[in-house]
Amino acid sequence: MSKVRNEAKKSFGLDVNGPVFWPSIVILVLSIVLVLVFRESAEAFFSKIQTAVTSNMGWLFILSVNIFVAYCLFLAFGRFGNIRLGGRDARPEFSTGSWFAMLFSAGMGIGLLFWSVAEPINHFQTPPLGEPGTPAAARQAMNFTFLHWGFHAWAIYALVALALAFFTYNRQLPLTVRSAFYPFLGERIHGVIGDVIDILAVIATLFGLATSLGLGVKQVAAGLHHVFPVIVNNITTQISLIAIITGIATISVVTGVDKGVRILSEWNVRIALLVLVSVLFLGPTVFILGSYVQNTGYYIGSFMQLSFWNEAYSNSNWQGTWTVFYWAWWISWAPFVGIFIARVSKGRTIKEFVLGVLIVPSLLSFLWMTVFGSTALREVLDGNTAVAEAVAADVSTALFVFFEQLPFSNILSVIGIVLIAGFFVTSSDSGSLVVVSLTSGGRPDPSVGTRVFWALSGGTIAAVLLLGGGLQALQTAVIITGLPFAIILLLMCYSLYKGLSEELEEETKLGSAQQRKDYQQLVGEMLAKRAQKQDANAPHTSLPTSLPPNTAKL
Repeated sequence: MSKVRNEAKKSFGLDVNGPVFWPSIVILVLSIVLVLVFRESAEAFFSKIQTAVTSNMGWLFILSVNIFVAYCLFLAFGRFGNIRLGGRDARPEFSTGSWFAMLFSAGMGIGLLFWSVAEPINHFQTPPLGEPGTPAAARQAMNFTFLHWGFHAWAIYALVALALAFFTYNRQLPLTVRSAFYPFLGERIHGVIGDVIDILAVIATLFGLATSLGLGVKQVAAGLHHVFPVIVNNITTQISLIAIITGIATISVVTGVDKGVRILSEWNVRIALLVLVSVLFLGPTVFILGSYVQNTGYYIGSFMQLSFWNEAYSNSNWQGTWTVFYWAWWISWAPFVGIFIARVSKGRTIKEFVLGVLIVPSLLSFLWMTVFGSTALREVLDGNTAVAEAVAADVSTALFVFFEQLPFSNILSVIGIVLIAGFFVTSSDSGSLVVVSLTSGGRPDPSVGTRVFWALSGGTIAAVLLLGGGLQALQTAVIITGLPFAIILLLMCYSLYKGLSEELEEETKLGSAQQRKDYQQLVGEMLAKRAQKQDANAPHTSLPTSLPPNTAKL
């Protein structure tokens, strides 16, 4: 197995792995310049690109994501399930509660708040199948919402995180995406092929992160204007918020994972649970609990049909706008979330890791979407169209109009704004730490300057993309970067299988050798005790001075 190679050098005070850092910078700067220069035509251009990719390659995204789900379950319940990340004696660095808080904050955060009301209402008003505005459309709306935020999304994260954690902790390779391909690339991961993989990971991470930051800041601005009308919701306000929140995220990045990121993640989850419980009890509680059970049952019952539905016999591009976009979004986030989860998952068995990443966050996402989405759907079905009108007018305001339907709406809105900002910060700081790792050759302790540089870069990219075409530009950037990375993840499945097979073979050999050693030691101790006892009772009795011949075979 290859030794860790520290390829980072100091350049302008930054830890730089040149073949990854500089091409990534060139691609990012070129993208930003093009968006600014062609600002007026950027949105139309992005729309055409997005339609072309989703129409022609949507089937690949759908097939790939289903493969990832099946593969993760195979790892959890197959012969590799008991392999421990970091070796047989490794133990988790963080408590289970802190672990869940960090991976959930990094993995879903802003998106759940942005789409929890807007997405079910959107699917209800413009369903892919059947008549809009009916109870059947409401059930279908929650089905597709669960599809987009459930096991498929977390399977993508689990695959990447598991591969990176295994090759980092069990094979002592750098914490970069290229390391996951060592079994079939060998030392070539340190060459051009490895550089290209990490460059794609950097681009995918930054554009995926920028999408979430763009969504988050649009919602914060909308919320501030909704609660405090004196604050105007325009591009200037949004850019100003990006600057402020990115500054806070930079401070968190400097303090590292153990302090800033972990503490903020835990507080985010506490505040999120407060909002969740508040809406659950202030809203129609019995209805929410009943719909949670029903929504989950419908989702499980139609899981296969939903998962492989490909809009093959329709001329609509509904799926390209929603499902394919989501799969590309999660894939583009996979290097970011995967590296981050890998950093905090040492010591867990593969079975514990996969089931923990797949099940708990998915069930919590389902509960969140039910509490907000099903309640909003019931309001609309009962004739209160305020939320539906807000979704049609400006998706960013949907959550706050929803809060208006409940008691203590202003308090809920303020807490919601704080929560969105908190998720913004944790996404930015953890994403920055990941890019630092990728561009510095996997250094375990990169310089403060390097962390600050990439934290500021993430906010800058989000700001520029908002200027250059808004949400359409962000969504297109995600889909374009997600496509090549989907192919990389398929190759990663094969590479991880080879690596785990080698690990299991080594553990089996070590286990057999240890068993032989333990058995021989046990027999030796028994013979010694018998000798002592017989010496005391019958000194004339002799004992064998060596082990029986067949014990050498054990």
